[in-house]
Amino acid sequence: MKLTGHFHFEHFRDGAKLDDRDFSNLIVNGGFAEVAGFIVFGSTAPFTYIAIGTDTQSAATTDISLYAELTTGGAARALATASRVTTDVADDTAQLVKTFTFTTSSSYDISEAAIFNAVTTSSGTMLCRQTFTPITVVSADTLQVTYRLDID
Repeated sequence: MKLTGHFHFEHFRDGAKLDDRDFSNLIVNGGFAEVAGFIVFGSTAPFTYIAIGTDTQSAATTDISLYAELTTGGAARALATASRVTTDVADDTAQLVKTFTFTTSSSYDISEAAIFNAVTTSSGTMLCRQTFTPITVVSADTLQVTYRLDID
């Protein structure tokens, strides 16, 4: 079995799309362990929370958190809408979608993202993490984040 994750970002300002990005991510050790636990024990907290941050340190398999997770200004870790979609065979891909609407008085340079199984920054397990060239957002901007985990 192979797990392949992909993030897709769509950045909007005043209704106009400014940026559209798609890239793979790194499944971290804790994420693999939780998936194995689900297969063996049948129960684990679902990975349904998307977090974003501003650090650019490369993702590593040993990561357990974002390096500079945002927690205010409309950028806090949040529950995504979860579903299953088809990539290769029926329902073989988990999908999460969350739109962040920013209320910051300054700007954020979003450059890291991750999936977790808890809403609080001090608990839960990380499934994956990725860094990328910053997406600069200001108040009233929206950033739609779609995450797909394809199981082959």
